[in-house]
Amino acid sequence: MKKTLISLPADASDQEDRDVSNEGMVRGQRARTIRMARKALGLTQPEFAERFRVPVGTLRDWEQARSLAPDFAMAYLRVIEAHPDLVASLVA
Repeated sequence: MKKTLISLPADASDQEDRDVSNEGMVRGQRARTIRMARKALGLTQPEFAERFRVPVGTLRDWEQARSLAPDFAMAYLRVIEAHPDLVASLVA
């Protein structure tokens, strides 16, 4: 049986709180990074998705930490942050 490593244990005084796994922490950190990058560009989710050819549903899942953005997506995001106009022109 696989044991899930816990990064942040639940607060015992809060009945609604839950443990956060290592994967959950990574997913949350990546979600925040993606959301902050998009907002820094002043784009809505649909605008960002269209401009950089990312399915809007995938972007939403990543930003809401429903799924883990893969390493290649995070690398693509770093390139977008550094050169948004160039990237947009290359994927147009």
